[in-house]
Amino acid sequence: MDKFHQSPNVTVGEINMKVKELERTVSFYETIIGLKVQEKSAEHAVLTADGVSPLVTLEQPKDVIPLAGRHSGLYHFALLLPTRADLAVFLRHLIQTNYPFGAADHYVSEALYITDPEGNGIEVYRDRPSSEWNWKNGSVEMATLQLDARGILEASSEPWSGLPAGTIMGHIHLHVGDLKQAERFYNDVLEFKTVSYYPQAVFMSTGGYHHHIAVNTWQGAGAPTPPRNMVGLNWYTIVFPDDAARQGAIGRLEQSGAPVEKESNGYFTSDPAGNRIRLTIEAKGE
Repeated sequence: MDKFHQSPNVTVGEINMKVKELERTVSFYETIIGLKVQEKSAEHAVLTADGVSPLVTLEQPKDVIPLAGRHSGLYHFALLLPTRADLAVFLRHLIQTNYPFGAADHYVSEALYITDPEGNGIEVYRDRPSSEWNWKNGSVEMATLQLDARGILEASSEPWSGLPAGTIMGHIHLHVGDLKQAERFYNDVLEFKTVSYYPQAVFMSTGGYHHHIAVNTWQGAGAPTPPRNMVGLNWYTIVFPDDAARQGAIGRLEQSGAPVEKESNGYFTSDPAGNRIRLTIEAKGE
């Protein structure tokens, strides 16, 4: 794992999503994305790349309604591949399966974009070496340029056999209703540092990464929190290096007036847009 996604950094981890058709969605994540089913029931499926760490959990609530309208929530979650050769294998697989996708070169990374059958956004990407990132006055240079697909495909001719075991959750990108309010929450309360701006978007990280969390108002300023039973993000995970770091964040959350709930599977809070966050610890991952 790269240095940006482990202690002492605060990072993002497992994402939990509500879906309307569990079987069809699980099939997509297996055959198109290349995750493996770790455990499964009639209303629940846990997906992994390495067979150990959950990356995506899907829930099918009984009263679930389809994703619709303008609201806060998930823009995309992003799976980070270990190498450019891994991205080559994945890109060739998308071409061969004829599944629609988008693509971009962001200077810091090369990325492919897919939408799952329920309308949730997914990015699959590889980072360029951090020595090639261009920083100026505390900001990292990012852009959206045409991807060199031919160059990527030349990086490997290996057959596709699912996502490599070293795949991790690289970052999450969220829709919010108020950009400044969301930025203040992630900066001041959870102590992520703003490292880049884009029209109506803010990119934040710890430890000098290009971004662990991004927020945008591309659904329009004032976009409301979606109904609790709507398809989409249920919660995502912020991973702290140890319990002291997590307790510090919980103290700041309580002081700021943010909700903090202790549940059987850990502590939960929500950002000002209503995006629910599970607060966990590295290694224990309770």
